[in-house]
Amino acid sequence: MTQGHRITVEQGSRHVRVTRDGQVVAESERPLLLRETGFPVRYYLPPEDVRTDLLKPSDTHTYCPFKGTASYWSLPDAPDAVWAYPDPKPEVAQIKDHFCFYEVEEVPAA
Repeated sequence: MTQGHRITVEQGSRHVRVTRDGQVVAESERPLLLRETGFPVRYYLPPEDVRTDLLKPSDTHTYCPFKGTASYWSLPDAPDAVWAYPDPKPEVAQIKDHFCFYEVEEVPAA
């Protein structure tokens, strides 16, 4: 890792939800929280908690020297809104095949 750059992944327990145009796209009580120097916390959701039937694979791929190569999916009217690391670097192996969204809301406890 680069000097001063740090990534941690921890098991979260907060209830989180992703909605798009009033429709729930993902909802989980077991997100992984990825904290990376210089970036907001990102929630990586297990595929079982994501409406993958709403996702359309994209041709977009990006490379992060700390996490690996990301693959992207689009939602209707939201290109490249979702990404995952099918083969992440060993340091972040827990996020393998988990989906990450730009906008995730924490659901308040009832």
